[in-house]
Amino acid sequence: MKIWRIAVPVLVAAVLAFSSDKGFNPPPAGPAISYPAHEAHSDEKVTIAIDPFTSAEKAAVFKVKYKDYGFLPIRLIITNDGDKPLMLDTMKVELVTGDRQKLQPAMRDDIFRRISRPEKAASRPKVQLPIPIPHSKDPVGKEARDEVPMAMFASVPVTPHSTNSGFLFFDVAGITDPEDGAHLYIYGIKSGTQELFYFDVPLPQQNQQPPPK
Repeated sequence: MKIWRIAVPVLVAAVLAFSSDKGFNPPPAGPAISYPAHEAHSDEKVTIAIDPFTSAEKAAVFKVKYKDYGFLPIRLIITNDGDKPLMLDTMKVELVTGDRQKLQPAMRDDIFRRISRPEKAASRPKVQLPIPIPHSKDPVGKEARDEVPMAMFASVPVTPHSTNSGFLFFDVAGITDPEDGAHLYIYGIKSGTQELFYFDVPLPQQNQQPPPK
């Protein structure tokens, strides 16, 4: 009986410790139409929204400080109100900045490469440290290796009457105010064999309020 009394608290503590580390856990995405920055195609029954996670409050959901590495994280939300699944395997996304630069979403290895060599980010000051910092065996780190794949938007089909969401990371190192006048251009989405008309969604102004919960 004494062993059981000792084992139960230990087991409960272990379960609580495990449940407290669930990895990347952003707030649930609402329907795309509930976000300020969205475009709805009523005839195609598809709405796409974007939500930059650049404010300190929003960026707190990440363990990795992507802004410090020169990345702009944007949440992409796709709502399918139709009766056919949306196929995203041929979807293309471009971030067009105010000065007409066209940026593709960074791949996982691009992000890992920047994290392991942050000096490559043009926006970071080139300061020579007086004392060399020893490198770990894994310069990327477990947090980034776990979080990045979980956070990135997955190009899986959007089933009828559902919403898919995930994050796109754009390398904006060296670009001043990359959100100013920028917009996201999305094309190549198919409903069955029919390709949808393209979506062109301006990035919201930074003083806009978040979508209602």
